[in-house]
Amino acid sequence: MQRYLKVLRLFWTAAIAAEMEYRINFIIAALSSLGNLVGSIFGLFLFYRTGYTFTGWSWEAALVVLGVFTLLQGFSATFLSPNLNRIVRHVQEGTLDFVLLKPIRSQFWLSCHTFSLWGIPDLIFGLLIIGYAGTKLSLGIDRYLFTLWPLFCGLVILYSLWFILGATSIWFVKIYNITEVLKGFLEAGRYPITGYPAVYRFFFTFILPVSFLTTIPAESMLGEIEFTSLLSAGLLAFVLFFISTQFWRFALRFYTSASS
Repeated sequence: MQRYLKVLRLFWTAAIAAEMEYRINFIIAALSSLGNLVGSIFGLFLFYRTGYTFTGWSWEAALVVLGVFTLLQGFSATFLSPNLNRIVRHVQEGTLDFVLLKPIRSQFWLSCHTFSLWGIPDLIFGLLIIGYAGTKLSLGIDRYLFTLWPLFCGLVILYSLWFILGATSIWFVKIYNITEVLKGFLEAGRYPITGYPAVYRFFFTFILPVSFLTTIPAESMLGEIEFTSLLSAGLLAFVLFFISTQFWRFALRFYTSASS
């Protein structure tokens, strides 16, 4: 474990040094994130200004969901996109050979080799929205701490789904469109899952677990979650992460290196 932490520190130190060469990009990313956030809040406001409410969700409670969604966006932009989207390029250019030859787990290297500073504004904005909504709802610190577990499970679920799609590049070299489709489906987590018809709620819970990414962590913060939901989130995160590791090992059996 200490060896991996040391390697991770070296990875991220180099990534920060590289990203800081283009500091103006951080300002552009912050403005872009702010614009997206304003658009999201305005879209949510359009629902509530006419008196419509998502069943069981007040304006402040819906903001918690939006805050969690913004956090996930920041997590994706900071860690997932810079790493997992490069799997396709490694396969195309044959540089995956060099990754497999390194004395470290290839999945760890591909998942943590770099990160982007440009997703940090979304992380900050997400925390600010959650903090603002929590203040309005008079939530205690215990509610925030109680949310860490389902939020962690949501991050693991999102990572696992993304990595599994990235691993399919072993067979299908061009999968950029697939990851964009996944991002499109994840947009459904911007609003409480109860706002969708029953068919969509079923799909976003049991087929593509979007509800575990945003709605369930928000329900946990609001104290309206059942123990079975927490247990299901943990079980789903464990199963999907296990599947991602096994699927990667299975996919490597079909990988033909650049030298062969």
